[in-house]
Amino acid sequence: MVIEPIEIKSLDDPRIDVYRDVRDADLRGRDKLFMAESELVIRRLLRTPERMHSLFLSPGKFERLRDAIEQAAIPVPVYLADVQLISAVAGFLIHRGALAAGYRPTREATTLQAALGHLQDRSSVTLLIAEGVTNVDNMGGLFRNAAAFGVDGIVLDPNCCDPLYRKSIRVSAGHALSVPFAISQQWPDDLDRLKHEWGVMLVAAECCERSQPLWQLPRESRLAVLFGSEAHGVTEEAMTLCDMVCEVPMQPDVPSMNVATASAVFLYERSRVN
Repeated sequence: MVIEPIEIKSLDDPRIDVYRDVRDADLRGRDKLFMAESELVIRRLLRTPERMHSLFLSPGKFERLRDAIEQAAIPVPVYLADVQLISAVAGFLIHRGALAAGYRPTREATTLQAALGHLQDRSSVTLLIAEGVTNVDNMGGLFRNAAAFGVDGIVLDPNCCDPLYRKSIRVSAGHALSVPFAISQQWPDDLDRLKHEWGVMLVAAECCERSQPLWQLPRESRLAVLFGSEAHGVTEEAMTLCDMVCEVPMQPDVPSMNVATASAVFLYERSRVN
């Protein structure tokens, strides 16, 4: 499909209103959209072209992305402008001259069953579960690590930040757009559902008296690792539903590590023993 880009010359052109003064908190009101930036991230987004709303690119980035855009075969608008104009419209400096708007999944599409139900009867599955993770950098790190170690899906509790925040998507290197995720609407009941209906072993990543060293992580074919916030850790309510608690042994004067870093260590161990 040959794409004919639309040149934008005016800051006030109404055709690029969706990109105007981009703030994550505002985007849900703009036809329930999310915003992605950088060539790498947009290439990942183009792998699911049905999610595309439009593209806002510098001429140079358009030429670099032209093949991927045309292969996507979805007739979405492609707007072209120089980097200075794109930055002025968006309200922040677009260093790489590449923005895209995409459609968010509906609330119904992110339930545990709708988003991850295809994993329910698989013989082997690895899930990452996050509770109360509100830092967008950490959220992006969780998705990037999940992709790196072959996690099949992510489950977020209702208090987690949005994985489709622009910065989260960028930190994830676009994997927030590729790793399937569910947002629990029945927490912690969905943990109980995973355990008793899906047959998934639940392991909490936490430092406490119950903790076993990470090298004792079970070699279960169906396993989920639950990570809590750095401030509060895994809640007691969620911990009681877990079959086991594991920790990364550390020096006594270092009580914890960054949750994204911890997830990388846990997921590496899971991939090593599985």
